[in-house]
Amino acid sequence: MSKSSVEAFQVMKNVAQHPDDYLTQWKNRHQQPVIGIFPMNFPVEIIAATGALPVIIQDSREPISEGNTILAEFYCGFTRSIADQTMKGQLDIFDAFMNADHCIQLLGAVDVVREMLSDKPVYFEHLIAAMDDSWTKDQVQTKIHAFIAEAERVTGTTISDEALTRCIESNNKNRQLLRQVFEARRNGDAQFSPGELQTMIVSSMIMDKDEHTALLETVLAEASTKPRDNRVRLHLSGHFCHAPRVELFDLLEECGAVIVDDDLYTGSRYISTDVKESLAPRAALADWYFARNENIPCPTRVQKTVNWDEYLINALENSGAEGVIVLMAKFCEAHMFYYPELRKALEANNIPHLLIETEHEGMPEETFRTRVEAMIERIRRKSSSRTTAKELAQ
Repeated sequence: MSKSSVEAFQVMKNVAQHPDDYLTQWKNRHQQPVIGIFPMNFPVEIIAATGALPVIIQDSREPISEGNTILAEFYCGFTRSIADQTMKGQLDIFDAFMNADHCIQLLGAVDVVREMLSDKPVYFEHLIAAMDDSWTKDQVQTKIHAFIAEAERVTGTTISDEALTRCIESNNKNRQLLRQVFEARRNGDAQFSPGELQTMIVSSMIMDKDEHTALLETVLAEASTKPRDNRVRLHLSGHFCHAPRVELFDLLEECGAVIVDDDLYTGSRYISTDVKESLAPRAALADWYFARNENIPCPTRVQKTVNWDEYLINALENSGAEGVIVLMAKFCEAHMFYYPELRKALEANNIPHLLIETEHEGMPEETFRTRVEAMIERIRRKSSSRTTAKELAQ
């Protein structure tokens, strides 16, 4: 890659690792508020249309200390990290907070933010989880209007349809570029590692979309296909709200696997669906909420016509993945409740899979390594032509 391409990727990496530096600089340049968005379904185009910067709040890599004194340890690591960041003043840079999801643990973290940062607006409107009821579409449309009204109140800026349309186009362009990279990986291009793809997604969640798109275009302009090797092909599934540790990606590849697809929130799930530009913008944002669940079903939503397990099996057929690593954040209730169905479907289709439960603190690396190596060996025995991790290292 050229110097400009390397520098563009480094900017994304710095933003993903140190979002506060970017947010401080952005506020100084634009003199506009920065709004913290809780995962996973708030339409960020609404905030962008006010001139403010919507930022999806990230898990911190810092060990949780003060957060453990205010939320019980059976809350997931992401929510306890939010509480920890709040107590340490690390969320002070945000001018307001928005949430559209009714996860009980997430609401606990939002309540900590509401209590400790009482001088800042904290807004919650629940997007209905039952997708099939006769009143669902009207209710979602009502919520979209409520989001818009609150964004106007917090920022003091009236949102026009023209501004919404511009932001929808900007976000769609960014999603489409990112999808190109993920589709290339699915089709056999191994140029970008799983950690690099995560860097692209996380930085997109934080940055101004036009700035991020310009960086992506610089990186992708010089991208050349790198055929993937003969390692065992795996699909990563799960891990909502926050990004898995990059060390885990590295471990999987060291064991002789290559990641060919995923449905992670900080992955394919985030970029799966565009907002339809053919519809009126306020109606299009409501439509996006439904279309998103149809493209990659979410276990936090209930819809008779879509199932995560069916989606996953089809995804494996499309990518040629030979097995599934299920990444479950400890105490993630939505994932825990759905996992038995997922496991049942994978076993019924004779698809090798492995559940790895992750925690915020620490990673039992060698324990994971042993389990992953055993799974990969089972898959490899099905095909004598497989290249071993040792052979690849030689």
